[in-house]
Amino acid sequence: MSRSGEASTNGDTARSNTSLGKKPFKRSKSHFADRITADGADGWPVEPGRYRLVISRACPWASRAAISRRLLGLEDALSLAVTDPLQDDRSWRFTLDPGDRDPVLGIRYLHEAYDAREKEYPGGVSVPAVVDVPSGRLVTNDYQQLTLDLATEWSGLHRAGAPDLYPAALRDEIDEVMDGIYRDLNNGVYRAGFATSQGEYEAAYGDVFRRLDLVSERLVSRRYLVGETITEADIRLFTTLVRFDAVYHGHFKCNRSKLTEDPVLWAYARDLYQTPGFGDTVDFDHIKRHYYQVHTGINPTAIVPAGPDLAGWLTPHHREQLGGRPFGDGTPPGSVPAGEEVPAGHRP
Repeated sequence: MSRSGEASTNGDTARSNTSLGKKPFKRSKSHFADRITADGADGWPVEPGRYRLVISRACPWASRAAISRRLLGLEDALSLAVTDPLQDDRSWRFTLDPGDRDPVLGIRYLHEAYDAREKEYPGGVSVPAVVDVPSGRLVTNDYQQLTLDLATEWSGLHRAGAPDLYPAALRDEIDEVMDGIYRDLNNGVYRAGFATSQGEYEAAYGDVFRRLDLVSERLVSRRYLVGETITEADIRLFTTLVRFDAVYHGHFKCNRSKLTEDPVLWAYARDLYQTPGFGDTVDFDHIKRHYYQVHTGINPTAIVPAGPDLAGWLTPHHREQLGGRPFGDGTPPGSVPAGEEVPAGHRP
């Protein structure tokens, strides 16, 4: 047995990648749910430079955190570590860095930060993960709460002009929209892809496309999911949509239709992709290699498809005709920090 969770789900290292699709899919909960807050109630106060965000650009849950960090301008306050998209039984690897070690944490595998927090922890080594730099200990892997806290508890460190991604007046509606998207779409594609029976697969498949139809209808006459600006709900929908044609349509058998075949969702996704803070965090090479080469239980040849053609992501979307203000009264984020750019060959 490896050090991993039940599947490569919320960025977990797989207990056995060959077992995917051979046992019932169940998303593991975040075991380390401490919060980094302005008042430090959990013992982890917000402090600039103290913490390091570890992500895989392949993982949709980690990509939420990467987008939020960019939009809010937290790059100087919260450093970023990017793992190799191909993890092994020892967990996510820092093989993209010189010497195969994270230059800040000094570790070769993310499990080392988990071990520093809880020795012989038996669960999944997942991303996103936030690590306390001074101690080298994992703080949290709670992917659902992390971005909400970046939007609220970290507000004292936001850049000037940062958007309000979780406005208090809209939180009930945002939470309701996100709940349906998570249940049927964010998680639904995994339930379809890792299904172990025809009935299980068809139920998940039905949920995925029912939810896609609902959000498509919602977005016909409105630019964003809730209100007139980008919110956390848009981030959570985008990270699934941007992966849909590249991996979920074929690899996870969610093949009723492609994203590019829904005029509303395709335009919406392109609008966000072309918004600073979204597309500049997306690495299609990492996405495809991770899903097709790690999930050998459902793709035993580990062959990575050459397509789809990415050029369409940069074509006009015309969603600005619906009004809305992406950043509200704020401004777009600045340039991507040096060293954090997605390589040219990994994007349109």
